[in-house]
Amino acid sequence: MYVRNLTDKPLELSIVVPTYMEAENIPELVEGIENALKGVSFELIIVDDNSPDGTATLAEKLNGKYGNIKVLRRPGKLGLGSAVLEGFREAKSDVLAVMDADLQHPSELLPQMYRKISEGCSLVVASRYVDGGGVEGWSLLRKIASLGAVKLAHLLLPKTRSVRDPMSGFFMLRRSVVDGVGLSSRGFKVLLEILVKGRCNSVVEVPYVFKPRRRGESKLNLKEILHYAFLLIKLRVKL
Repeated sequence: MYVRNLTDKPLELSIVVPTYMEAENIPELVEGIENALKGVSFELIIVDDNSPDGTATLAEKLNGKYGNIKVLRRPGKLGLGSAVLEGFREAKSDVLAVMDADLQHPSELLPQMYRKISEGCSLVVASRYVDGGGVEGWSLLRKIASLGAVKLAHLLLPKTRSVRDPMSGFFMLRRSVVDGVGLSSRGFKVLLEILVKGRCNSVVEVPYVFKPRRRGESKLNLKEILHYAFLLIKLRVKL
């Protein structure tokens, strides 16, 4: 059994993955990240909202194999936004990444995103809406709703206009972008608040194709949509 020795070199990357009911996906997610980031010293922070399917327990067992997984157990379903911020607080690296556990964010994109950070970018966004990006398996209605949400963000929040996909849940940044910044996202669009409040001096987008979820259920619901609407209003009022 191989256990990664994190003392071999300084920690280069902290990946925060919020989870709820993702036990079916966690083994494949971890294996994919491990394969993608060979040669990079990283930690994987699983922030679990008390999943009844044993997501946290399974992640802890996987740490026995890899040795670089930290599991934060939360008492209930507190939401993706707060999970990301809690993961940031626990992270040990100066480079932070956020991705979903549902396998819709391709782990093979992580090395490219990390290279962009190493080259001096402060924020790298995995984007569905730049050349080479896209979505699969969405109905026309969902595509229209997603693009409408982006257009609304661009209209109300000028700082988001330089990013084609400010709604992305897959991104990487230097800690200095958010260090000392008062982030308070309750919903699932953390990037939006970072773009408005953070120190985003150099932002680049890299394309990816958002694929259909293979297992489990989507976390997008009316409550999250309302959180998004309230976040837009709150950020607009504070401009």
